[in-house]
Amino acid sequence: MGGHARQDRAHRGYEQTGMNYRHDYHAGNVGDVLKHVVLTLILEHLRAKPKPILVLDTHAGAGAFDLAGDAASRTGEWRGGIGRLLDADEAPAALRPYLDLVRGVREARGATLYPGSPLIAALGLRPGDRLVAVERHPDAHAALAALLARRPGVRVEAGDGYASLAALLPPPERRGLVLIDPPFEDRAEYQALATALAHAHRRFATGVFMLWYPIKDPGAVEAFHQQVIASGIARVLAAELTTRPTTTIAGLAGAGLILVNPPWRLEETLRDLLPWLAARLAEPPGAGGWWLDWLRGEA
Repeated sequence: MGGHARQDRAHRGYEQTGMNYRHDYHAGNVGDVLKHVVLTLILEHLRAKPKPILVLDTHAGAGAFDLAGDAASRTGEWRGGIGRLLDADEAPAALRPYLDLVRGVREARGATLYPGSPLIAALGLRPGDRLVAVERHPDAHAALAALLARRPGVRVEAGDGYASLAALLPPPERRGLVLIDPPFEDRAEYQALATALAHAHRRFATGVFMLWYPIKDPGAVEAFHQQVIASGIARVLAAELTTRPTTTIAGLAGAGLILVNPPWRLEETLRDLLPWLAARLAEPPGAGGWWLDWLRGEA
């Protein structure tokens, strides 16, 4: 279902590039837009009920990024992502909580700052809610710990994000979101991600899981989806957003999300929102695509 993001998924005839996905170089790009829009929507849904939640961010990164800094300026990817949305007065209503949050961060902390997922989660915590943000890289961990220091309900840990799934699940709250967003240093990351999801879901079957992945190699993405299907998890929605056809470039064409136990009506919201984002972020105009479908469950 959806646009042409998936139509050439089986294609293999383009040059493959390295998979290493450094957040500071890619902050604010199309992958971040997709991830953070959906993150904001899920957190809004979870906060609609009074019971406390846990947010576990297994590969949290530095937490915030200067889009005028050396890394983000070198790629300029944010200009084709958040840079095309900040002045979008006609943006759909579902996009406004995300845009309001980004604008609020820029007003409060610096006009060129872009929030990462742990900061987005931390800003939405209510009394009794918790965020555990895990980061392995020493520099990113130090930056994250400084950014979120003394925030109520927030704990920043240094270590292996995958290992944190076994250590922290199931949470005593029995409600929450697990975000798994690894750096994709090689193709084996897809298999590690699918395996981690299967194990974590057995521990926390009622939780909401959101897994992020880059769309560079359609064959690797298809194999990843098949692994997720084979896990037997009952409710799995996949969403993808691309800014250009995967057959015409080497490198990042877009990004996708695996959503386990997605909130009620999230599918409907994304079915309205993804075409708008694909059109707005397409490069060149008309080249963007989107795809939304159930891998298992409610199709």
